[in-house]
Amino acid sequence: MILAHSAEEIFSSSHISRQLKNIARKVFNGERITFDEGVALYQHGSLSYLGTLANYVREKKSGNNVYFNRNFHVEPTNICVYTCAFCSYSRLIKQREEGWELSVEQILNIIKKYDDQPVTEVHITGGVVPKQDLAFYTELFRKIKAHRPDLHIKALTPVEFHYIFKKAKLTYEEGLKLMKDAGLDSLPGGGAEIFDKDIRDKIAGGKCSSEEWLSLHEIWHKMGNFSNATMLYGHIETFAHRVDHLERLRELQDKTKGFNAFIPLKFRNKENAMSDVPEVSVIEDLRNYAIARIYLDNFPHIKAYWAMIGRSTAQLALNFGADDLDGTIDDTTKIYSMAGAEEQSPKLTTQELVDLIKQVGRTPIERDTLYNEVKNYN
Repeated sequence: MILAHSAEEIFSSSHISRQLKNIARKVFNGERITFDEGVALYQHGSLSYLGTLANYVREKKSGNNVYFNRNFHVEPTNICVYTCAFCSYSRLIKQREEGWELSVEQILNIIKKYDDQPVTEVHITGGVVPKQDLAFYTELFRKIKAHRPDLHIKALTPVEFHYIFKKAKLTYEEGLKLMKDAGLDSLPGGGAEIFDKDIRDKIAGGKCSSEEWLSLHEIWHKMGNFSNATMLYGHIETFAHRVDHLERLRELQDKTKGFNAFIPLKFRNKENAMSDVPEVSVIEDLRNYAIARIYLDNFPHIKAYWAMIGRSTAQLALNFGADDLDGTIDDTTKIYSMAGAEEQSPKLTTQELVDLIKQVGRTPIERDTLYNEVKNYN
């Protein structure tokens, strides 16, 4: 996995096609690549070639910095009205005895455990159940802010919002305003899965559509707020489906500039209805990170979510376009460990994250959720 070290090596190589050289020239000149060129990168780009281009883009945007934050997750429930084929986490309402449904007070008790710790963010998302409705979440957000006003609430995906607002007979605009007024600060990127309708219907049918996912983020951005975006890759989608997904995100970012980071999410096949679908290799993980960094030229950051892909692969991803490792998490998420992710007890101390970043020669920057610098560990 040795990167080519310069543009000259690409342009002088007899093994790289004219098309790929033309794409490289556009990237080095800061020009946007097209949909067809994105597909060509997936079809023909070698790991070293893609790494060189992605690393160039990353350095232009972030220099030598790699970002992380001190955060923890709260998952209010793993009971869900939806049955996504790829999901190893959720349980149906009739399987309640196999799951959990936390009350507002139980969630607040979890949050109070961090009262003496310098965490800056709580990430709240989980399954979808009728009783965790608009009143539930607005009460929760208000009580969190009353208890700890400085704690950034990053919460709920369009899948959850769509269900909650529909049940409450509210428009997205009305519902999001109520959530913001209650204390919601930003949105995570989950629930995007893959935007192509045919593939989405097969793996995540019934929940909010791609258009609804994008619309909700657009409305949130136009309210002056920020969010993240994801893509679930490595299952039954094609390379063209991945580029279509990236293209739709890039188009929305052109309009709103409201996305902070893109997070590729690797499909894991443990204990779900798609266990017959093999997982892609680490090589494909790194190629996907690199192409995302090249294609999403208007996204500030690409996040390598270490809890899903493991610490070693996350370190490697820092050479393939990623400039963020998420955060400490503190063993508070079960979504990926239940699906067979490398990190079965996803918890890192701040020092362990700093060491991971320094081991690959980068500068660790502790950030808040909106990428304001908290501390430079160089």
